[in-house]
Amino acid sequence: MPQFHSFVVFAEMRTGSNFLEANLNALAGVSCHGEAFNPHFIGYPGKERIFDITQAERDAAPLTLLQKIRAQDGLAGFRFFHDHDPRVLDAILDDPEVAKVILTRNPVDSYVSWKIAQATGQWKLTDAKRRKSAKAVFDADEFETHLEAIQSFQIKVLNRMQVSGQSAFYLDYDDLQSLDVINGLARFLGVSSRLEALDRNLKVQNPASARDNVSNPTALDAAIARLDRFNLTRTPNFEPRRPPAVTTYVAAPVSPLMYLPIKAGPEQTVRTWLAALDGMEVDQLNSRFTQKQLRQWMRRNPGHRSFTVLRHPVARAHFAFCRYILGSGAESYPRIRRLLVSGFGLPIPASGPDQTYDLDAHHAAFLAFIDFLRANLAGQTAIRVDGAWCTQSQALEGFGRFALPDRVIRERDMEAEFRDLARSVGCTTMPALSNPIAIGPFALADVYSNEIEARIRSVYDRDYMMFGFTDWME
Repeated sequence: MPQFHSFVVFAEMRTGSNFLEANLNALAGVSCHGEAFNPHFIGYPGKERIFDITQAERDAAPLTLLQKIRAQDGLAGFRFFHDHDPRVLDAILDDPEVAKVILTRNPVDSYVSWKIAQATGQWKLTDAKRRKSAKAVFDADEFETHLEAIQSFQIKVLNRMQVSGQSAFYLDYDDLQSLDVINGLARFLGVSSRLEALDRNLKVQNPASARDNVSNPTALDAAIARLDRFNLTRTPNFEPRRPPAVTTYVAAPVSPLMYLPIKAGPEQTVRTWLAALDGMEVDQLNSRFTQKQLRQWMRRNPGHRSFTVLRHPVARAHFAFCRYILGSGAESYPRIRRLLVSGFGLPIPASGPDQTYDLDAHHAAFLAFIDFLRANLAGQTAIRVDGAWCTQSQALEGFGRFALPDRVIRERDMEAEFRDLARSVGCTTMPALSNPIAIGPFALADVYSNEIEARIRSVYDRDYMMFGFTDWME
């Protein structure tokens, strides 16, 4: 394990460096002192000094402050951007005992976020209710200058690290949502403390795509058309990365078929079919695998096939709402329900639906739940992104951490796909599919509206794009 006397976070404005600093400071024995060498302030806007050194004293002798930081108990460091005091850069880069942490972000996203912050005056967000919204004006010339400055600095740092034989800990903006990655950074820094949870005080301010956050998207499209070598216009993804969830996998009692469930999908229907395929009951399915046991099952079943089933995002969100939030059964989430009622104004009776809860009330409550989903998936709430409403594309990526399913089947295609799937492993019978279980006080067909479809599409745009979903009623 490398031993460092200090650290530096190489980053830029609007890359998530404040969020990273908050989590570094949450580690016992670690202290990060903001933008210690920002030419416009010392550490943070409005701060007069770091330790006993004023901004004027720092400007006169910047290496003095550098030595002060290095002399602190524990492991101390700071954030350094491309336009910070260049006089300390050599001292940082040439010292292998300074841990280098390199944080990057899609430059279009960071530029647009910077322009929005300039327009609103809001540079940090701790309460989503107080978020100030604005559309940025995309300036092609300014963006190209911004991009060139950042990339030139990144190349300089990389080259100096290569020449001196040093290695850095690289982080992308999306990595900041992973507790495992942040704890991996702690290991890299050589500190013994670990976080049990991420600091969620800071919220994502502009969760939409860069194109949706500018008032002149055609100018953005034209400007980056020749520059888009790095997928600059991708839709940002703030979801935490998901594990493969091997313990939820289900195998047929005899046939070499494995089902990888996505929560809030047609799980009961699939389980019933999988058991009936071998003429057995659902409780005879093989489940609760460890990764070791699953590898053994795969080796014992050459020619095995695995599959998962996608549910339309509207149907899945309604199922999740009815089962886990609106309902009061054993599978419900009463604590999250209370938080949604108190913090998000979810208009549902505290103890569940009663005689006053009619179809109009259900429509309003479901819309409020969808608004929560938008904030939750954008990283703007302190509530976990549960498997019942995470994106299905993220769930599939999680499967890939162990093994991707052979087939991805849409719920409406199950009958034909299951027949072919059974035939592929030598089964000659095709059990009928059971009807999906009724959930909630009202059927989705009764509550569905164009407004619901539009809002769900805005929340699960990635799933609509990746899997080609059309409107639920089509």
